[in-house]
Amino acid sequence: MTINLEQATKWIDLFVDKLEENRSTLNELDTAIGDGDHGTNMDRGAKAIKEALAKKAPADVSELFKTVAFAIIQKVGGASGPLYGTAFLDMSKAAKEETDLAKLISIGNDGIKRRGQSDVNMKTMIDVWQPASEALASGDLTAEKVTEFLNNTKDMVATKGRASYLEEKSKGHLDPGSQSSAYLFESLLTAMEG
Repeated sequence: MTINLEQATKWIDLFVDKLEENRSTLNELDTAIGDGDHGTNMDRGAKAIKEALAKKAPADVSELFKTVAFAIIQKVGGASGPLYGTAFLDMSKAAKEETDLAKLISIGNDGIKRRGQSDVNMKTMIDVWQPASEALASGDLTAEKVTEFLNNTKDMVATKGRASYLEEKSKGHLDPGSQSSAYLFESLLTAMEG
């Protein structure tokens, strides 16, 4: 499945809307196992993305992802800024030649792993990105699956990031980064349907 500029723009627009709508949800999740500011940070990033895209319409998918990456890196605090920023920056570089969506998401996922020095089952956003990228590659990513990937983080014990300080107490809570990543992939599915 390939992605064009129109679809990619719709994807980002939907994601930005979801972040703004769910700011308090993300903060609540983060209050349980983190600093309580994931929603505020991602909302700031969403507004920065909107502003950047309003200033200059990207010429192609690569430029769109680059704009998103820089807006996030500049405005989103905590670990999320560098992680989402790296994912979109790596996808931007790849999108100069690659239009296959599953490959692009896989490249973004690899960027997150590299930057965060983490992997699956550590209760991080990778626990949504990696299975989503695999499901995209096999052509069976659905909204139900995205929810399933997200819910799988609930019973994990965090071994990375702020939540890892809680050890066993991090169990029973959804990972906030996985929740914002779930919004990202739900938005992607909606954009690709259209």
